[in-house]
Amino acid sequence: MRKFYTAEAVTEGHPDKLCDQIADAILDVCLKQDEQSRVACEVLATKGTIIVAGEITSTYEPDVFAVVRKVLSDVGYSSEGIAMDTFVHRQSPDIAGAVDTSKERREGVSDNQIDWFQGAGDQGVMIGYACDETKQLMPMPVVLANRIVRELSACRQSSYIQGILPDGKAQVTVEYENGKPVRLDSVVVSCQHTEEKDLKKLEAEIRKKVLLPALRPLPPDEETKIYINPSGRFVCGGLDADTGLTGRKLMVDSYGSMVPHGGGAFSGKDCSKVDRSAAYMARYIAKNIVAAGLASKCQVSLAYAIGVAQPVMVQVNTFGTGKVCADDCLELAIPLVFGLTPKQIVDSLRLTRPIFRQTAAFGHFGRKEFPWERTDKVEALRNAVI
Repeated sequence: MRKFYTAEAVTEGHPDKLCDQIADAILDVCLKQDEQSRVACEVLATKGTIIVAGEITSTYEPDVFAVVRKVLSDVGYSSEGIAMDTFVHRQSPDIAGAVDTSKERREGVSDNQIDWFQGAGDQGVMIGYACDETKQLMPMPVVLANRIVRELSACRQSSYIQGILPDGKAQVTVEYENGKPVRLDSVVVSCQHTEEKDLKKLEAEIRKKVLLPALRPLPPDEETKIYINPSGRFVCGGLDADTGLTGRKLMVDSYGSMVPHGGGAFSGKDCSKVDRSAAYMARYIAKNIVAAGLASKCQVSLAYAIGVAQPVMVQVNTFGTGKVCADDCLELAIPLVFGLTPKQIVDSLRLTRPIFRQTAAFGHFGRKEFPWERTDKVEALRNAVI
């Protein structure tokens, strides 16, 4: 059976990703000074204006405008002429109380093996996924789309391609046969450029200097459709052309069109918010299941209730690829190997460190520098199910 799956990726200069990076940079400066900081930061950016809003509870008061200016400069934009405003207050005492003392602790649950202290910062369902079709254990379209925008960004920063600007995006469609990627169906690249850049030269450079190295894992064939700046000119970009908003690139941040999303954004949130931390844990679990050879692909779903420490749902779907035991068997094994309370997740993945701005461009998953990408639970999982 043939199917087609598509994934999109954007450069760090895309307005939505600019907002994600600002939000996570604010989180990082707070965590650097106070690892117990509670941050829920949202950013809106449009032509000439950047607004930061949300809740920050920390012993450190960040210089929000300095953070915004630094991110703009790092990404390749000027802060000159940008009006900035901030609307920040402390976390709701009701939410803070539910997080600080979980429902289990309030009701006197006692178990020396489980840390009941901290409750989930919100309700929701978080999805993690892994598959064996790439060395990153990620879907092929996601890997290829992110490789393209990384190469595009590197070409701009190194001036390997002259006259390209920070805003850009890529889209990749891969043809699957019997659940495996077999060919590259289409590629779309849109790249902001200077007024004087020759468009035919730009297309030739992107084909040679970006697509050729980026698409090595699944090279194009004679029938692959490649579109480079299909709209024609792309001089007006960034905040002059589009409004950016934190958390608007959910599928770009995760697994593309192949995998459902629980709906909660990642950037700008400290990891007491399970929207973020439990999504990382779900990926950690799914990746270890696939790396252990227990399935060829695996989707892990975790659901939480605000103020409750333990998840209200742990669900596994291996899509019929399980090799040792059924999905319900894997569900029972997960709590034996992984701590699933918010405090256990934060501790095991060391999520109080200021590592989050680097997650805010080029995807949160499939990058070996992040702790949720470790495969150190392979043997423990095998022992739990065999």
